[in-house]
Amino acid sequence: MAVLAESGSNPDVGLLYDINGMAKAAPHWIDRIMEFVGEYGLLLAMGLLVLWCWATVRRRGGQDAAASVAALVWAPLAAALAVLVNVPIRGFVKRPRPFVDHQGLDVLVSGKSDFSFVSDHATLTMAMGVALFVANRRFGIAGIAVALLEGFCRVYMGVHYPTDVVGGFALGTAVALLLSPLAMALLTPLFKAVERSPRAGWIVRAPGSGTRRDTLVPGARTPLESEERDLAA
Repeated sequence: MAVLAESGSNPDVGLLYDINGMAKAAPHWIDRIMEFVGEYGLLLAMGLLVLWCWATVRRRGGQDAAASVAALVWAPLAAALAVLVNVPIRGFVKRPRPFVDHQGLDVLVSGKSDFSFVSDHATLTMAMGVALFVANRRFGIAGIAVALLEGFCRVYMGVHYPTDVVGGFALGTAVALLLSPLAMALLTPLFKAVERSPRAGWIVRAPGSGTRRDTLVPGARTPLESEERDLAA
């Protein structure tokens, strides 16, 4: 397989060596940063991005606040579900990690003894990024960018093939999009009920945020109607 990589006959392996070769050429401190970023940092960044979007939705308020929060809650749920779906896939494919079959890789993380296809990190981050895009396009674009960077880091670190990452992106996207209508149908009524709660309403709407339109009581006059009638009199 190393010969195929050198000859360019296997694009997957060839790209693996090309990207991982950057780790060999980089200073040791850059590799340590990439190790942390690829293993933990980008997952933390994705979580903070979701929290930031949640804070923005709460502050803005509005009639669609409950639906927006429901969509944000779907992001981590989609990621968790996608990783669960990946468990039987990895067990069925049983693809060894690239450093098992290929010599000369600079592996930045030790102790990876499970199978390689598909990448859990790529699956998780892309599921969250796509679900976040459904909730808010601006934050979702940032989330998808984080997921793409995560995929690059996994190959750079020598723990995944590029196709492991692409497979994770596809799986995360499929779970986030295909199950989104069902998730929203279940979560939106729940968070509308939470919004009406005097104790838990802060989860959906920050105090002093934009409120919903005034509910009209049958037979009651609006302020404008009252003013018009007073002027007519």
